[in-house]
Amino acid sequence: MSIIKHKHFFLSYSEEHEQAEWAAYYLTADSQFQHHFERPYFKQDPLVDTESAHWKNYKDTGYDKGHLVPAADMKFSEEAYNETFLTSNVAPQNRAFNAGVWNRLEQKIRYWADKYKAIFIVTGSILHDNLVTIGDEEVSVPDYFYKIIVRVQHDKLVMIPFLVPNEKSDAPLYTFATTIDDIEQITGINFNEKLSEKIEEKIEKELSYKEWSFS
Repeated sequence: MSIIKHKHFFLSYSEEHEQAEWAAYYLTADSQFQHHFERPYFKQDPLVDTESAHWKNYKDTGYDKGHLVPAADMKFSEEAYNETFLTSNVAPQNRAFNAGVWNRLEQKIRYWADKYKAIFIVTGSILHDNLVTIGDEEVSVPDYFYKIIVRVQHDKLVMIPFLVPNEKSDAPLYTFATTIDDIEQITGINFNEKLSEKIEEKIEKELSYKEWSFS
């Protein structure tokens, strides 16, 4: 895996699966200026040494080029908006998932950014052997996606992780809330180490969606 640092987000690219295993960025209430930029074409990421997968892998597959870092979260500048259309920032998503439950979760995250002023978000695909693939470059189709949303409250970090199947769902968002432990076990990634060396263990163990407003 190689860490790619763009100006407005960073990601870890998996050559084996031809997509990012995760992407991370900050979202603040102040950054949510809703400019209307012309939607650009998807481009390969020039910072990925092996080149990120070409958008043509998705053509006629029935899967969306699903953003990990949403374009709608980067409307404060055209540069930031355009960065989200690098193919390193997309993964094959079921269309009903992308337009449905995943979109609802992204909208909820923007609501939280307004409510709590600043949040940090990690979004990723659950990548493992024997996934279905699409295109000549064999882009893996994840069966699950996750998001970890982090904010500071009373000088400590509060997290809410979500694990969502890559399929249509009308279930309430809180039913997909899980624990950092579960995400770490599935992915093999130590997010606490990456997010904060001093994070309290109880935050890791606690299923703390009650700390977040779902209204």
